[in-house]
Amino acid sequence: MYQWIFDIRSRRFFLLVLIFVFATILVYTKVTEPIDNSIETSAQSIGGNYYLDYTMQIFSEIGSVFYMMIFCLMLLIIKKTRRLGLVLILAVLAGTIASGYLKLTLDRERPSLQFQGTPFPIKPEPDTSVFGIGSYPSGHATRAAAFAFVVGFALSGRFPRGCYLLWIFPVVVSTSRVFILEHFPMDVIGGTILGIIIANVVSKKLKLHLIFGESKA
Repeated sequence: MYQWIFDIRSRRFFLLVLIFVFATILVYTKVTEPIDNSIETSAQSIGGNYYLDYTMQIFSEIGSVFYMMIFCLMLLIIKKTRRLGLVLILAVLAGTIASGYLKLTLDRERPSLQFQGTPFPIKPEPDTSVFGIGSYPSGHATRAAAFAFVVGFALSGRFPRGCYLLWIFPVVVSTSRVFILEHFPMDVIGGTILGIIIANVVSKKLKLHLIFGESKA
């Protein structure tokens, strides 16, 4: 379970950062634009199923800052999960800020296609902030990946195999963002990698592994 968190100077961490930089360069130079647009066109054609459309919106909204903060604060209030809550809330906030700055810097436009499926009762959260409304990387994907990393690690002590199921969460959140045409595929891929990087740094610095000793106390 401790292998989830690796040293910042390790080869694995360097490789992860390198992959993110490479993905960012591909997006900035518009190399991935043709395939991104193709997938978005396909996603637009899928919309129209009442249950699927609403399910995707629900998953998309769960990845917003508001709902993430509610869960983080609940963990922060409970004494036994206070360290976990602190790490999670800082990872989510750091991920939101980092993705926001990158959106402002790269200024990639969001998909121009309009969602043709069932009208949503609530307007999809575009992750708009003081940083702007750029597309890359996805803030929702960043937060979802950070959540899966931190909470998955916390559960790895009791559920060494089941904890990996937490990674379904960032997958469905990312898929939902592409489905409702709020992001391109590369946006959520980049956001997921960024979320893992940030969650690892925060978990390492705040010694998240100590929660296992605290749970026995």
